[in-house]
Amino acid sequence: MGERPRTPLRQRAFAVFYTGRLVSLLGSAMTPVALAFAVLGSSHSPTDLGVVLAAGIVPLLTFLLVGGAVGDRFPRNRVLRLSNLGAGAAQLVAATILLTGNYSLAAIAVTEFLGGVCTAFTTPVLRGIVPQIVPAESLRQANSLLATGRNITKVAGPAVAGVLVGTVGGGWAIAADGVSFVLAALLYQAITLPPAEHTVQDSVLHSVRTGWRQFWRIPWLWRVVTAFTVYNIVFTGGWLVLGPGIAQDTIGAAGWGVVLSVRAVGALLSGLVMYRLAPRRLLPAGLASAALTVLPLVALGLHAGFAVLAGSTFVAGFCAGVMSVAWDTTMQENIPGHVLSRMAAFDDFGSYAGIPVGELLAGPLGAAFGAPQVVLVGGIVIAVAALSPLRSPAVRALRHPPVRVP
Repeated sequence: MGERPRTPLRQRAFAVFYTGRLVSLLGSAMTPVALAFAVLGSSHSPTDLGVVLAAGIVPLLTFLLVGGAVGDRFPRNRVLRLSNLGAGAAQLVAATILLTGNYSLAAIAVTEFLGGVCTAFTTPVLRGIVPQIVPAESLRQANSLLATGRNITKVAGPAVAGVLVGTVGGGWAIAADGVSFVLAALLYQAITLPPAEHTVQDSVLHSVRTGWRQFWRIPWLWRVVTAFTVYNIVFTGGWLVLGPGIAQDTIGAAGWGVVLSVRAVGALLSGLVMYRLAPRRLLPAGLASAALTVLPLVALGLHAGFAVLAGSTFVAGFCAGVMSVAWDTTMQENIPGHVLSRMAAFDDFGSYAGIPVGELLAGPLGAAFGAPQVVLVGGIVIAVAALSPLRSPAVRALRHPPVRVP
């Protein structure tokens, strides 16, 4: 049977890392609500808000692959510390501008741009550092805990932001996000990593190129990333762009808000289940779960009632959470540590790049063919995309090592 693995939270380095992530995620979960109301309250211009949001996503896409190369070249705890300090400084400057009544579109856009750059260096390191601070047999549990914490902050963050915006203003919520980044950086300072087995000596740009070649040498990796680039394009357009309009005509805005909350509850529950559940075919199980996330799109396309939509959305949230844990764990178990941040960066790039494409295509397609029809067909496309990697023997051959859960 083997020795039971220690729960990840008993590993000091992971406990410190986990605490830092919770602090940072809670602050970041408040920012979308706080930033929207702060910018609109200062400028009274939706155009300004669009510019500010774009200023954050553009540098993320631009520097993400460089961030992956940096994460493989330098100690990941140091990269996390510096990128969080930078993001904290950017948010604190933005908060100061808003709180002092000196709103300027250019100034806020610059702070969001700098925050996006820092996020590009943070994101690839997050998956790369976990195998360095957690034993291999505890990776799934660690990822389940991280997913649970992330989903808790997604539920709590907007609610806290709403209270702050309604009482003291959005600027203070953004300031709280800045402080959360700084606190996280201080916690990451306390993480000690083992010596790296491989030292990357190439230049950063050369590391990006070699990482790209390595990416295409791992068949199961590029097949799944390609499939989920398609997935994100269709899902973003169908659920986030066309979904609210369809819901407005069927269950109303209040019902749509409840449905979104139900999805978050399903995702939260999945982290708790995946802490205990250890399927040997972890990635295939995750892909099958991802295919079930189409259920609420089908419900929207068929104009199903509130109960059906809410139930299918709960299932979709749960299944999306299963895929998230399965994917992170599979990457960490099967990709060498010295290239893991770069592979994570290519994965994230595919995900993020699909978002604006879906946002831009959804409206014209909905106007041309009808939103319900587009969403229904989109659900079919998503299911096919999620299941398509299972055609590859490389995907089907992956096995999650059996472990005993404490």
